[in-house]
Amino acid sequence: MSGERGEQPLLQVEELRVEFPTEDGIVHAVDGITYQVHRGRTLGIVGESGSGKSVASLTTLGLTRGQGANISGRILFEGRDLLTLADRELRAIRGNEIAMVFQDPLSSLHPFYKVGAQLIEAIRAHREVSTAQAREHAVELLGLVGIPDPRRRVEEFPHEFSGGMRQRAMIAMALINDPKLLIADEPTTALDVTVQAQILALLERLQRELGMAIVIITHDLGVVAEMADDVAVMYAGRIVETASAELVFAHPEHPYTWGLLKSIPTLTGAREEDLVPIPGTPPSLIRRPSGCHFHPRCPYAQPDHARIDPRLEPVEGASSHQVACLLGAHARQRLWRELSAGRMPAEALAAAGLAEDGR
Repeated sequence: MSGERGEQPLLQVEELRVEFPTEDGIVHAVDGITYQVHRGRTLGIVGESGSGKSVASLTTLGLTRGQGANISGRILFEGRDLLTLADRELRAIRGNEIAMVFQDPLSSLHPFYKVGAQLIEAIRAHREVSTAQAREHAVELLGLVGIPDPRRRVEEFPHEFSGGMRQRAMIAMALINDPKLLIADEPTTALDVTVQAQILALLERLQRELGMAIVIITHDLGVVAEMADDVAVMYAGRIVETASAELVFAHPEHPYTWGLLKSIPTLTGAREEDLVPIPGTPPSLIRRPSGCHFHPRCPYAQPDHARIDPRLEPVEGASSHQVACLLGAHARQRLWRELSAGRMPAEALAAAGLAEDGR
């Protein structure tokens, strides 16, 4: 994942680990992930619930501090390691240079305060401006994100906004101080399809106009296809595949990515083509499977996959495309070719002639 050649990433996460000690054992929420985000580009972090997507971004903002988390690795923002900053220094960055749109706008907005008052507070926490100036900026931002009659709406409470308008208000709050990086955690969850499309179009337009980088966290590959330049696929706290969005959709390399792609309907596939859900459920992050964490759910797993732990490695011929999979490169290519032709996993295995050693 890279921007212009030679350009330093805006955000660089290196070997990030986040663990939460509990009475039942240690929750390995994030297990050694590395990724980067460049100015003006969008990274999509995709995976099922419990894969560690949100925890990684909350840690970037310092929001897992004080929760007993054991955190290691580096999170470099413009060259500064956010993990080493004092709380006061981090607060100066959070909401100012890095902002976040949270998953549930209703619980993110305080129900007892008017929307305008909350926007004004967000401005004045980082800017030396009068209340009147902050209010004008709040009205301007509500208009920018497409809320009609913003001068009246700033005087309303969150419950007077529809779900789509609350999400727009949260985006306005995130953008209020012109951040360099916007983290959007499931920004279209619980919104109807039409409003989802409007929110994604809004984020794309604002990115073009403001030049900010975006990290979008989602389980929805449709959102990734619509917005992302680069993609990181997470499973059980790890990144199992990363590449440009174009490569991930055209030439996916990991069986988990195949499962995500084959479990959603498309407009281009045959009408009679079956959806193929991923079998089983995500693993416990306390008692993770041995070897490849995905092997209990992988239709293509070989006997030795239960004891060998794969690491991210470059895909042959595409150094920017990395995958953590124990199947051989040629086997993966043959399997995806068969799956793309509409075969079920068992049929794809037979048609690909996959040997016992996974080559």
